[in-house]
Amino acid sequence: MSNVAGKAYAMNVVTPSNPKITWINRLLFMASRGLPSNLMGLLGLSLIHFARWVIIKPESWPDLGQGKEELKNDYMLFCSNFNGTWDQYIDAFSDGIPSGLDLFWYSSIKYPQSIPVTPFKDYITFNQIDTDYYYNATPGAAQRDIKTSLLIYDQVLALAELHQTATPEEFAKAYQAAAYKMQIGLGDPGFGPVASLDTERADVNRRNYISNAQQGYASLRAAAE
Repeated sequence: MSNVAGKAYAMNVVTPSNPKITWINRLLFMASRGLPSNLMGLLGLSLIHFARWVIIKPESWPDLGQGKEELKNDYMLFCSNFNGTWDQYIDAFSDGIPSGLDLFWYSSIKYPQSIPVTPFKDYITFNQIDTDYYYNATPGAAQRDIKTSLLIYDQVLALAELHQTATPEEFAKAYQAAAYKMQIGLGDPGFGPVASLDTERADVNRRNYISNAQQGYASLRAAAE
């Protein structure tokens, strides 16, 4: 799956926008940067590594060898990296900042609104472009894994320094406090994302089918012998 690298998923969505009202979106983006408190529902989603919206004018459309494009619309490019499944991400987006999403895609043509979520997912799916090349420097760790690993590293260094001067009682108390802080990162880091819940269910059904077929073959072979 080209969109998945380790435990991270890359999403690229290009939607046509009405050039007569694209300027409104530019004002909305400026307001969002100036008042980040309005995005707390988005900033609070720890599964998101990165998210950006960019408006592309027809004259700015890149020429990658296809020749000059004759475009009638502006386009909105949305790029994001996250950990988790595609469905979890869209659900979290829709639940976290539904009104914000509606503003960000305000000028996009045929945008259905973020709630109800099913038409919104259909819209994203129709306009999503697969990632041809996706590099991940830490494929076995998501953003939260890295943060908790750094937390554990700092706590261990602090305990090592304290061990040189603290009494056994003092060190035992500090160790218990550090262990309480570190426990969030001592579990199984989990698996990488799947492209969607539909893909996951298909894999489960396929695995059951293969298992049943193997058992049937083994039974026939045993009967033949």
